[in-house]
Order: sequence, then structure tokens, then C-alpha cells
Amino acid sequence: MKTLLLSLILSASLTGGTIYDFKVPGLDGKDIDFSQYKGQKILIVNTASMCGNTPQYKDLEALYEKYKGKLVIVGFPANNFGAQEPGTNTDIKEFCTKNYGVTFPMAEKISVRGDDIHPLFKWLVDQSKELAKNVPTDNSKDLVWRKFLQDPVIWNFTKFLLDENGKLIAVFHNKVSPMSDEVLKYLN
Repeated sequence: MKTLLLSLILSASLTGGTIYDFKVPGLDGKDIDFSQYKGQKILIVNTASMCGNTPQYKDLEALYEKYKGKLVIVGFPANNFGAQEPGTNTDIKEFCTKNYGVTFPMAEKISVRGDDIHPLFKWLVDQSKELAKNVPTDNSKDLVWRKFLQDPVIWNFTKFLLDENGKLIAVFHNKVSPMSDEVLKYLN
């Protein structure tokens, strides 16, 4: 059954699909069904508990609380970079709750890069590459931005923002604070 479900998800991602085609297991044991977020913006973030960016959990939670009903944040723990998410799903849930009071949905630990990339992150990266096609190449700043969009998941806490219709509208570098003007301009 798992193989069939994975095949269906992979098939949706290969044919374009939408964010609403994805369901992932959550840290709380319940599925996170992205179709339930139609009409809201969605911020998807790859996270890690032992990263220099880990304090971003605090701002992610503040953002989630401030825009609840208009924005949902979904965290995806991953151990792809520097073994900075070595814990089990239980460890991760306990860490996030105890240290940052995280109440936004958190998925089970996945891979966000490489040969074993989760189909959802493969889809996000493909969508990011599509965004890159619209970036002008007039100056070096645009070229750097375009290159980032073509391969955005370079560290923990990369952020993907989708609009109320499930379309990717922005990708934020791992160092961009969730409460920065760069992010908030899409929410106000």
C-alpha cells in the first residue's frame, strides 16, 4: 500500500500536479493533507534541531500565530546537511515543543535533497526552477538570484511560499528571517 501511495504521489509530481495532491505523515501521527489548506498561503520549511538557523523556529511560530487562518506553516525536519537533525520523530517533536512551543504542523523527517529527495520537495524544486525562468538576467544580482532558484535547498531552513491557489510565489534563502519584511510583504 505504501508503494502504491508513493507511486501516486510521484506520478502527480512528474505530471505537474499541485501542492494539493500531497499528503505526508505528521510528527503527531496524523497525515498532513495539503488540500485542506486551499484558500490559505502555505510556507514550507526544511528544518533541523541542531543548526545555526534553528532559532528561526521562534519566528516561524510567531508568524504562524500572527497569520493563523491566512497562512499555514509546515515544517519538514531533514538530516541532509551536516547531520543536524539526527533525532527520531519523537525526539524532534519533543525538541520543537519544549524549546520553541511549535504548534504549526510538522511532518515526519524526510530527505530534502539528493537521490532520496521526498516527492514533495522534488515538486517544490521543480516549481522553483519554473520561477527562475522569469528572473531577468540583466545584472549580476539577478543572475545570482536565478541560480539560487534553480537549486534552492542548499541548507536547513529554506522557505517556499505558495499562494492561496497553491502556486509557488517566493523562495527564501535559509538566512532570511521568517518575520523579515522580505517575507511579510507577501502576507500583508
